[in-house]
Amino acid sequence: MANNFNKVKNYLLEMEYTIISEDKDEELLVIENLRSGISNLIVDCEDPILVLELHLFDLEKTDESIFLRFLQMNREIIHGGIAIDETGKKVILRDTLQLENLDLNELQGSLNSFEVFLSENANELITISKN
Repeated sequence: MANNFNKVKNYLLEMEYTIISEDKDEELLVIENLRSGISNLIVDCEDPILVLELHLFDLEKTDESIFLRFLQMNREIIHGGIAIDETGKKVILRDTLQLENLDLNELQGSLNSFEVFLSENANELITISKN
C-alpha cells in the first residue's frame, strides 16, 4: 500500500536517513546514514511486513565456527538478526516489522539495533569478512 510506503519514507526522513534510491512501484527504498555506519540498507514494504536488510559482506569460505559465531551474535542483537542468503555467501543483517501498526519508535528501535550491533562488533565482523 502506498500509504505504508509513504509513512515509512517520512519516518526515515524524520530520522535523518538519506534516501539513495527509491522504487515507488516496488515500494522499496535504499537508505544510508553514514554517521551511524549504515550504508545501502534496503527497506522493502512487503505488505503486511516491512523488511530491513543490510548486506554486510560476502563470505569467501564457509566454516562451521563462523556460523556458530553468527548464532552467538544473534543472541546479542536487540532487534533482527544475522542471516545468510540462499547462496550461502552473503551475510545480511535483517529485521521484519508489521506495517499495519508501525510507528516511528518501532522503526527507530530496529535501526538503532543495527547501529549498536555494528559499532559493538565492527572489528570482529571485519576479521570474519577477511577469512
